[in-house]
Amino acid sequence: MFSKILAPIQTPMTDQMVFDRALTLAQQNQAGLMLLHVISPEMKGTPALPNPTLYRYPVITDELMQGYRQRWEEFENQGLEMLKSLAEKAQAAGVEVEFSQNIGNTGHVICDMAKTWQADLIVIRQPDRSKLDELFLGSISNYVLHHAICPVLAIPAE
Repeated sequence: MFSKILAPIQTPMTDQMVFDRALTLAQQNQAGLMLLHVISPEMKGTPALPNPTLYRYPVITDELMQGYRQRWEEFENQGLEMLKSLAEKAQAAGVEVEFSQNIGNTGHVICDMAKTWQADLIVIRQPDRSKLDELFLGSISNYVLHHAICPVLAIPAE
């Protein structure tokens, strides 16, 4: 029924159910699995650029930018290590798996990856925000549900 399943994973803690469900579906359908980690400037924990008010002082700016680059590389490496670890689990379960880490708006990146990779199904976590927060902040899963080119399975938050 499904031959390519896309599973966006932000952290193993919040998205373990997404990974488990996507892995089970991939096993049942003998489907390929794409694990996607999106680094977004809006995402909690993403390194922020240094304060622009200090740009008048070149020495401070250089040090701040060097520290920012270092934090950014560490953040990227953590994402890749998470993806590698999950990919190893999927391979051990007999599933053909790929992974990708992209930068951008999370909802847009998920929908673009689904289109580019020609996914048959996206398995995503339902938002754990209140309706009021969703109104003001938006929802990644809501965006994906309305813009994806394929069916979307939304897993309720625990």
